[in-house]
Amino acid sequence: MDDEQLLRYSRHILLDEIGVEGQQRLLDGSALVIGAGGLGSPVALYLGTAGVGRLTLVDDDAVDLTNLQRQIAHAQARIGLPKVESAAAAIAALNPQLTVTALRRRADAALLDELIAGADVVLDCSDNFTTRQAVNRACVHHAKPLISGAAIGFDGQISVYDSRRAEAPCYACLFPPEARYEEARCATMGVFAPLVGIIGSLQAAEALKLLAGISDVSGESLAGRLLMLDARRMEWTEIAVQRDMQCSVCAERRAGS
Repeated sequence: MDDEQLLRYSRHILLDEIGVEGQQRLLDGSALVIGAGGLGSPVALYLGTAGVGRLTLVDDDAVDLTNLQRQIAHAQARIGLPKVESAAAAIAALNPQLTVTALRRRADAALLDELIAGADVVLDCSDNFTTRQAVNRACVHHAKPLISGAAIGFDGQISVYDSRRAEAPCYACLFPPEARYEEARCATMGVFAPLVGIIGSLQAAEALKLLAGISDVSGESLAGRLLMLDARRMEWTEIAVQRDMQCSVCAERRAGS
């Protein structure tokens, strides 16, 4: 790190759990963010300000007026631009030292397989079940930690699915791909604006802990724990989650590892 970086990240460096070595790990780290909307906005901004050296943003949507109620990476002047380009501009305004790759692409299986192979952590900030399952499948295949968040109405949830750990469940252990779930979209259900900020900030925190090595040394990630928030009462519920030994996604891969 040069003198400017030492000053920029000084409040992190002062933390015993991070220090110079942990901050350098962040600068050397790579994060893949799927979705640049409500959850992806705080995720991208916090990872950028914290100094994660390489960020890849994937989203195929454009900024719309209805997004601005909650998607804080975007601005009135950028309506109509691809969300990934808008988010990249917001990150650059805060921290121009990073490498940000903006991909206006749908996160299909082929793209995810390519991108997840080169990422240190993956953050699922998407808004549909199909994408979540595809992201999880690729993370299990490449043994990459996945930080998954969701928010709709006044309800949010977050967990870490770390398939590097033999005892940790994957997303499909909790939400089997063969099960049927009713899709809930912001466009029809609505979403409380600060809720996506709360959940997205927690996703960024979990990613930073993993990248800096905090979870390995003096802390615990959310692997094996699902946090759920009822923002009406501002009440958190935590439940322990276990691996499904018959999981259609992770059981076979882990049995052979």
